[in-house]
Amino acid sequence: MGMTVMVVDDERFSREELIYLLAKHPSIEVIGEADSGEAALMKTIQLQPDVLFLDVEMPKMDGMEVAQSVQGLKKVPEIVFATAYSNFAAEAFRHEAVDYLLKPFDEDQLSEAVERLEKKLIGSSDLAVKAQTPAKLAVEEDGEISYLDPGDILYVFREGRLTKVVGKNKVHDTKWSLKDIEERLEPFSFFRIHKSYLVNLDYVDRLTPWFNGAYQLELKGYKERLSVSRNYVKDLRKQLEL
Repeated sequence: MGMTVMVVDDERFSREELIYLLAKHPSIEVIGEADSGEAALMKTIQLQPDVLFLDVEMPKMDGMEVAQSVQGLKKVPEIVFATAYSNFAAEAFRHEAVDYLLKPFDEDQLSEAVERLEKKLIGSSDLAVKAQTPAKLAVEEDGEISYLDPGDILYVFREGRLTKVVGKNKVHDTKWSLKDIEERLEPFSFFRIHKSYLVNLDYVDRLTPWFNGAYQLELKGYKERLSVSRNYVKDLRKQLEL
């Protein structure tokens, strides 16, 4: 998960420079720009960005007035002010700005501002997971590698010497152990329901008592029921229930 950003400045070259510098940060997605305070307010209501990079000095409606106006919105964006004058700093922080950038933009100062935003909006642990986690699960079969989107995997189970990855349209065989796959899928919504089964919680539809404290699990769009060992039932319910 990244941060959506809107850049507001009445000077086109300043907007373009800042957008160019922000593009170097993978966690940032610039979703819009505005050349006036009035346009900024309208686009903020429309686009609902997480962050406004906001020029202070603009005609008619300046950056401070924009910052005050967005406080009344349902989703209030974080504010990073930008200006050529340092004397606005005290007022900027009265608006609870995350940071304050001086023009011309310094890349190190901008990086520090982005880091503060990441910690506030994403969290350092989430960023570390994102940096370490591959976007897709690689499964090698017959010399070919298939890249599977974790969101398309229903469940994974061990059968003999193979681990089978059950997708929406196909079952993939891999020599990886179930533990290996469990570790790779840890940042996603997967949970072990049996010593040999790992299930995607996003597809869980119904949990039915079976016998001896065990349960059966039904998945959306899938006819076969999966067995939930009684040792995993309590923790599974904790994961599933509000």
